[in-house]
Amino acid sequence: MSFGDPNNPYGQQPPQGQPGHPQQAPQGVPPQYGYPQQAPQDAVPQYGYPQQAPPPYGAYPQQGMYPQPGMPGSGMPPLAHWGLRVASYLLDLLIIAGPMYALMGLGAAVATDESTEAIAGILSLIGMLYTLGMAIFQLYKEGTTGQSFGKKIVGISLHRELDGSTVGFGMAFVRKLAHFLDGIACYIGYLWPLWDEKKQTFADKVCATVVIKVNKNG
Repeated sequence: MSFGDPNNPYGQQPPQGQPGHPQQAPQGVPPQYGYPQQAPQDAVPQYGYPQQAPPPYGAYPQQGMYPQPGMPGSGMPPLAHWGLRVASYLLDLLIIAGPMYALMGLGAAVATDESTEAIAGILSLIGMLYTLGMAIFQLYKEGTTGQSFGKKIVGISLHRELDGSTVGFGMAFVRKLAHFLDGIACYIGYLWPLWDEKKQTFADKVCATVVIKVNKNG
């Protein structure tokens, strides 16, 4: 049998790439069909990482998305002005200490003899225990949610300046102690938010915290 015989159908194999004969794709490469797709002419090329939609106005940024310190207004929610902070403080003071003084006043009114003096003492003790418990609970709420009852009523919230997260119970307690710095110089620290760029007291600056406006219904 001759491989050069033209009458032999097995004699010659057409070389690959010869016109009229389709080429076979290499093994492991999926076949391609149709024409290569092109981007629309009016499509704008995209570069870099995909952008994230900015948070809605008034919503506090998530952790790690807060703008750098020293850049107020760059995505930071509106800062709480001094009047709102004073109002929230007075409301918290009324909630914490008001019932205690009411019970103590009631006890003083009924204390006419030894038996009623015992009742007055019990009422005063109840009032003091209430004040202690409510003060701790308010501190816990402020540290874990950013809002005491007074802050929630007026629509403000306490957060870390660096990333916008809540400060936690421990730091909320430290911040309360740091208010000592606000009062040692003729209480000038409490007035500092009136002209400070970030509306911070001395305690806020030491603890790196800010007080912002939030939705009252949130």
